[in-house]
Amino acid sequence: MRARTGPGTALRTSLAAALGAALLLAGCASDPEGPEDRGTAGGKGKTTLTVGVFGAFGLKEAGLYDEYMAANPGVVIKQTSIERNENYYPQLLTHLGAGSGLADIQAVEVNNIAEITATQADKLVDLGTAPGVDRSAFLPWKWAQGTARDGRTVGLGTDVGPQGICYRKDLFAAAGLPTDRAAVGALWAGDWKRYLEVGRQYRAKAGAGKPFVDSASGVMAAVTGSSARRFYDADGKVVYKSNPAVRSAFDLAAAFATGGLSAKLQQFTPGWDQGFANGGFATVSCPAWMLGYIQDKAGPAGRDKWDVAQAPRPSNWGGSFLVVPKAGRHSAEAAKLAAWLTAPAQQARLFEKRGSFPSAQAAYALPAVSGAKHAYFGGAPIGEIFAKAAQGVPVQTVGPKDLVIAQNLADVGMLQVDQKGRTPEQGWQAAVKAIDNALDQ
Repeated sequence: MRARTGPGTALRTSLAAALGAALLLAGCASDPEGPEDRGTAGGKGKTTLTVGVFGAFGLKEAGLYDEYMAANPGVVIKQTSIERNENYYPQLLTHLGAGSGLADIQAVEVNNIAEITATQADKLVDLGTAPGVDRSAFLPWKWAQGTARDGRTVGLGTDVGPQGICYRKDLFAAAGLPTDRAAVGALWAGDWKRYLEVGRQYRAKAGAGKPFVDSASGVMAAVTGSSARRFYDADGKVVYKSNPAVRSAFDLAAAFATGGLSAKLQQFTPGWDQGFANGGFATVSCPAWMLGYIQDKAGPAGRDKWDVAQAPRPSNWGGSFLVVPKAGRHSAEAAKLAAWLTAPAQQARLFEKRGSFPSAQAAYALPAVSGAKHAYFGGAPIGEIFAKAAQGVPVQTVGPKDLVIAQNLADVGMLQVDQKGRTPEQGWQAAVKAIDNALDQ
């Protein structure tokens, strides 16, 4: 649940940006009077474990640190946070390279995990063998994302971003479309091309100037998020140009723009935010964390006007991980804490308190998830909807520059089609040029 710089940071950045830019090098508090690295004032004689995160990550806010300390009175947990991941992550890489200045546990955003597993795994603890970690409890594709090529799992998933389609019931009704979420999901079930066809039906009834989707880029992100292979192949080679799944996703999304179905907005901008409030579009590709965002931006007037249905195909947008640097002073204790924080029971509580959807599939049967409903969205059974989506997401090949490729496809290529009237081919070529320059190809 989280900035346009990466799907995992959107809600953290937009709804909880009040946290100060603390430094990562605050990661190792010590008590000079103790025989080990012991806590500061108030934690004398206790082991201090530090956790470095970006934004309002949710673990502290959900009370999980307090609960762990109550059950483990010899431990004090202190968290440092840098507000934005684009500032946090470069510092993390610098400190990993230096082997110093690290917290005992560090958060990693999903768009960065491939680079971490490919280039930094030797500096991280193998959490796959840590006490309390149960591989079978996690979604297979999430576990795979945190696993290095040598088979060591260095990142434990905290949350994921399974997607649905959020839609305005009043706008659907005015266009003669069904409003019941099961019937709406059935309109486009199984194929993103059917989503385009429903958009054309909507426009035929609603008329010009009544956009069906918020942006063509949002559609493209959702479609590529449902593909097992996107920008890299299994050998780590960049293949976005030759992968038909990527080009077909680009062309499909472009059809929303050229067909008059897009509101031509750029996500996570003031105009996009306003669109939620004023009915500026009928649907939006909607990961679990976006429900809170919509509620915030649409406000009380949008209550029960918005609902959420299954997406055409299971897709993911967002999520994060916890890693334990070997250079940390308490790596064994930190591994135990990381295992506990990502266990199903704690992930269920994080979802209940903060809306972060669990990456531990074993949490889906727990009442906090299985029985979850969202009153703002007409009592939608969000636990059921997003659990089904999460379990259907394919094991995806991720690469170190996924974010660079995705951002240029969206903000250079698709935005030109959506906002500037360029042809899909022109937009594609502009994106390819920008990506190749960024990757020095």
